[in-house]
Amino acid sequence: MKKKLLSVMLGASLAASSFAAAVSGASAGTLEDVKARGYLNCGANTGLIGFGAPNDKGEWTGLDVDFCRAVASAVFGDATKVKFVPLNAKERFTALQTGTIDVLSRNTTWTLSRDSQMGLMFAGVTYYDGQGFIVRKSLGISSVLELSGASICVQTGTTTELNLADYFRTHNMQFNPVVFESADEAVRAYDSGRCDAFTTDQSGLYAERLKFANPDEHVVLPEVISKEPLGPVVRQGDDKWFTLVKWTLYAMINAEEAGVTSKNVDEIKTSTQNPDIKRLLGTDGAFGEGLGVANDWAYNIVKQVGNYGEVFDRNVGAGSRLGIARGLNALWTEKGLMYGMPIR
Repeated sequence: MKKKLLSVMLGASLAASSFAAAVSGASAGTLEDVKARGYLNCGANTGLIGFGAPNDKGEWTGLDVDFCRAVASAVFGDATKVKFVPLNAKERFTALQTGTIDVLSRNTTWTLSRDSQMGLMFAGVTYYDGQGFIVRKSLGISSVLELSGASICVQTGTTTELNLADYFRTHNMQFNPVVFESADEAVRAYDSGRCDAFTTDQSGLYAERLKFANPDEHVVLPEVISKEPLGPVVRQGDDKWFTLVKWTLYAMINAEEAGVTSKNVDEIKTSTQNPDIKRLLGTDGAFGEGLGVANDWAYNIVKQVGNYGEVFDRNVGAGSRLGIARGLNALWTEKGLMYGMPIR
């Protein structure tokens, strides 16, 4: 009887292992699939200024979508070989899990449960953020702690919704959540006066404020109530693809640190004797081969999309309508958190 039970248990264990291996094998090969298809499928926001939104000409712009262009540059040597798939917060993970998209680059927070329970992996942080609140100046409120009893617009299916409840519970405050499926619905409801406040990542508050009828009549409160490390996400079980997406980000950060930009990269490529820059730009070593792409993969990223600082500035920083300071998103050499792993 014991032998029979042991045999059944062993069989079940082997079956489970085989199933896990099959799942892992089925999800492998994204790089090869992307190459065969001829373009990258990138999960983007449905419309968040500065991060992922079509402009007046229908062209996608933003920090997140530029990251996908950087991945396309690494794979194809062509930043235009990418298709943007607009996704709301509720459908974004399903689209990635089912293979509808190859990478999700849509202001998504890196959390333990998402990393461990959903079959996903975060490939790094493209923007360090934190949740905040916006209110009308006419309310005369200067702190979140003055919002007890307030109605607050929030998008469902997000870490924002959970952080809101945790913060008010911790401070023994009451609030009335007014929940919406999409960010646009929440923004319109707040702007129409349905809520006293609107909460999301602080970067999103500055972006959404531009959509208000009278942006100057609203103020972002000073408190940041959470850590929101935002970054690109891929499926588990495909280490090769994960590695390429991860090193795309590191290449952009390393390029900024080395002073290599889209404007000077050609000159530096032919003149530099700096071994770190030579490895970055593919004139020394064969690091692209290990990633499954051409050795000038990082050169193509910088030339066609820019280094991290260039992408930040034109989309959300000093050169954009948002004008957000670098803050935590500055290089580590400038007291920020952006740190690219060495190419060697």
